[in-house]
Amino acid sequence: MDLLHLLRNLAHAAAALAVVMLIAAAGRGVARRLRQPEVIGEMTAGLLLGPAVIALVGRSAFHDDVLPGPVLGILKFTAQTGLVLFLVGLANELRWGPHRPPRNATGWVAAGALVPPLLTGVLLVGWIQLTGDTAARGGAPLPAYVLMVAVTMAITAVPVMARILLDRNMTDSVPGRLGLASAIVIDAVGWLLLSVAISLGSGDLTRSLHSLRALAAGALCALAIRYLLRTRAAGRLGERHPRTTAVLLGAAALATALTMEHLGMTAILGAALAGLSIPRDESGPWPRAVAAVTRAGRALTPAFFVFSGITVLTGAFSSASWPLIGCAVLLGCAGKGLGGYAGARLGGQPPGTARRVGVLMNTRGLTELIVLQAGFSAGILPAPLVLALVVMALTTTAMTGPLLDLLDRADRRHATAPGVPVLPVSPVTSVTPTAPTASAAPLATEGGTR
Repeated sequence: MDLLHLLRNLAHAAAALAVVMLIAAAGRGVARRLRQPEVIGEMTAGLLLGPAVIALVGRSAFHDDVLPGPVLGILKFTAQTGLVLFLVGLANELRWGPHRPPRNATGWVAAGALVPPLLTGVLLVGWIQLTGDTAARGGAPLPAYVLMVAVTMAITAVPVMARILLDRNMTDSVPGRLGLASAIVIDAVGWLLLSVAISLGSGDLTRSLHSLRALAAGALCALAIRYLLRTRAAGRLGERHPRTTAVLLGAAALATALTMEHLGMTAILGAALAGLSIPRDESGPWPRAVAAVTRAGRALTPAFFVFSGITVLTGAFSSASWPLIGCAVLLGCAGKGLGGYAGARLGGQPPGTARRVGVLMNTRGLTELIVLQAGFSAGILPAPLVLALVVMALTTTAMTGPLLDLLDRADRRHATAPGVPVLPVSPVTSVTPTAPTASAAPLATEGGTR
């Protein structure tokens, strides 16, 4: 009987996943019509699917018939698996690709896109205090509340940025690699700060030590993967059985990510560590295996948006005030955009690259939803503020595509203006100008076109 029940739940989850894929395809189609990145359509459709169904059938019918607990658990695991597998390939390309971002520039961008947004979070708390918005303030201890709001303003969504870069053919561009590398650093720091905020809210500071332990465990797992993949036995297995190798590689990455999550850290960072640990030998078997893992993950990522919509947006949120929403959006755009631009310029990047980096760092979306869910579940962020920050996250993420299009058009107009020479630049921007080489790419490489 238990086996029959399990089979029914699996069939139910498979049917739900098929519906998710159809909704995601529809979202991609709408996004293309609106000249938005396809991932924006996937994310918006996925986030709204759960709340829309609940509004139609009712909450009790939704949890009893549409997506009962066991089926929702299967959907959650599927969504998390897709996210982890997708990020493995992106992290591997980031570390070992032909045009790695300069470390100095990555450090400056990470600092610029982290510190100013943290300060804008403090400003948002100050505005809430000055306006006397008790609904948005809640009853959490002030240190925990300030730090949690600051973290929500500083987060950059690695998965959503990765999908935007892939959709726009920017994964090999300097802004794309620089933005993604910086976002991974910010994500690691952000999750450590999140654990501190939750510890302050609960009065138990040992949670922060647990996060450091999780980070150390993830690093050990990544080193073990790297050691095993460099053995001759692993190389022979990869050459003779590429599909089996891809499955084992995905399983190892998923185990690393879930271990880190179980110990109190985000699975996203575990996936990135696993991806960084895979050798990038073009003549070896690993690029094919990583490509297969990434394709599987990309196909499953829409499920994560749906699960986030169900868990984050279907709570009994009260209405947030429009001034609060406007202030959150304004501060969110200013902190990330200006901070990312300033960081890139301090890191020696040209203005065109710095502008694109600033736009990319304003991508929040998926990771923001995870952080908001954690803050809301911990009782630190009240419902009206969560709603305002959700609107901020969706708005800033939706702005990414149009702003990148605007920058591309401006560059094309400048390049075709009379008397303006089109000079080739290297795909990896250096701090000091260098003479053009035979391998230099055209100026459009900076925007991601190829």
